[in-house]
Amino acid sequence: MPGLRIQQPDDDATLKDWQHVHNVIIPTHTLSLDDVRERARRHHLEIAYLDGEGDDLVGCSTVRPPVDETRTATVIARVLAQHRGRGFGQDLYARGLDRARALGAEVIETVVLSSNEAGLRFALRHGFVETERYLLPGESVPWIDLRLSRPVT
Repeated sequence: MPGLRIQQPDDDATLKDWQHVHNVIIPTHTLSLDDVRERARRHHLEIAYLDGEGDDLVGCSTVRPPVDETRTATVIARVLAQHRGRGFGQDLYARGLDRARALGAEVIETVVLSSNEAGLRFALRHGFVETERYLLPGESVPWIDLRLSRPVT
């Protein structure tokens, strides 16, 4: 099985790839390229490609660093449907956890669009528990906030 090549998006082409994965998986909250550039300044973004197979786009991840005294970071891994079930989400998630720990996180959260059943199953399988469901203004599909139930080590 081919491995992944994971990198930070550092030019318009890779930022557009990150944007594509996000917008396919989160169609109710599409981001412009300018939105992605702004996120890249605030968060740690990564993009994943199949290594050696024409560099097919696999997924992306986001780590929102801890910002307050709770030391809570948000780790989000997204994998395109055609690449799910091959361990790539686990690879992206593990890298995100490592990054969050390096940034001093003591609590890990994630967020999943409720219509993303595969993403929700992934989060629950990895020890996350639901903490809140909510609608953003103008949206009709709820978001689910989840928190990792075991300590960050």
